[in-house]
Amino acid sequence: QIFLSYTTAGSSFVFGDTLIKEAFAFQALPIVVFFSCVMSILYYVGLMQWLILKISWLLQITMGTTPTETLSVAGNIFVGQTEAPLLVLPYLADMTLSEVHAVMTGGFATIAGSVMGAYMSFGIDPSSLIAASVMAAPCALAMAKLVYPEVEESKFKSKEGVKLGRGAEQNILEAASNGAAASVGLVANIAANLIAFLAVLKFINAALSWFGELVNIKELSFQIICSYILMPVAFLMGADWADSPLVAEMLGIKIFLNEFVAYEQLSTYKKNRLSGLEEWSGGRKQWISMRAETITTFALCGFANLSSIGIMLGGLTSMVPQRKSEFASIVLRALLTGACVSMLNACVAGILYVPRGEVANCSEFLGAATFNTTSYDIYVCCRQLF
Repeated sequence: QIFLSYTTAGSSFVFGDTLIKEAFAFQALPIVVFFSCVMSILYYVGLMQWLILKISWLLQITMGTTPTETLSVAGNIFVGQTEAPLLVLPYLADMTLSEVHAVMTGGFATIAGSVMGAYMSFGIDPSSLIAASVMAAPCALAMAKLVYPEVEESKFKSKEGVKLGRGAEQNILEAASNGAAASVGLVANIAANLIAFLAVLKFINAALSWFGELVNIKELSFQIICSYILMPVAFLMGADWADSPLVAEMLGIKIFLNEFVAYEQLSTYKKNRLSGLEEWSGGRKQWISMRAETITTFALCGFANLSSIGIMLGGLTSMVPQRKSEFASIVLRALLTGACVSMLNACVAGILYVPRGEVANCSEFLGAATFNTTSYDIYVCCRQLF
């Protein structure tokens, strides 16, 4: 978080202090530019290739997968769903369908490091985000092989067959400049998607509300429909029954719209909890428990949404045009598998979650507490004593 906060040195100079404090676009999106620049530098010096190869080797020997699919999935920990397949671009044309399915699943099950920085700026717990992205790699390989087992003979059996290039940049300054320039398209894509999807969500909710009034259903919305349909899924992941409707809402937004919008909603609930708002207001919860927050952070950590199908197909087809029909035949299966990977990781997070201890003596705690910051413990003690 401290490392990513250095972004403000550049963004405040370009946009001014007022904009970066008030406007989301100038607060979160410059982090993507900074992170992309740093990643490009790390690629130029060869550190990222070394790290990805080591992780790939570890996954390969422990899981028995082929070097190509493992390398792409390991790359997904750090880069996005269209950048990771570039690591195995020379081999894509000859990969089996099961291997391609694993590559796609890895893309859908993880998030890029650059957008991870943006989610951290929302206030999402960094340790949960990083853990979720790392855990998704082995889980994606395991789930991909369960859903689409290998029935062909792979041409890539040994590690010697896979090599990573270091890029065409002449020096570190060119690498930094190229990384920053390459992120412009990603930033524009994120901004355009947010504008479009939030507007579409508002329209859908207005239409559903109008239809609901006709049949005497008050305040019908897309989120309410998702909360009823996906509520059992949220409960099975480990969320309390009272928190399940809100967790299900965010899960539905992530799958049908965009994980960016879902994380923004999660950050709102977290801010409500930390600012000491009442848990219930007019029959609706205003925040969810810390356990449910952790579970939701893991469940939302992935690009598995319907809009990503076009991104995945477009990226892979541009690399290997002759296999377009084969890619199209398995992309939906990979999307569902990627969504299941995030949910499975959320289940593990729910099992391993250790609840924080209760304050033993609220009177003593409040006597020594500093009231110049938001604290959940202060909120709980004040409520108990009240």
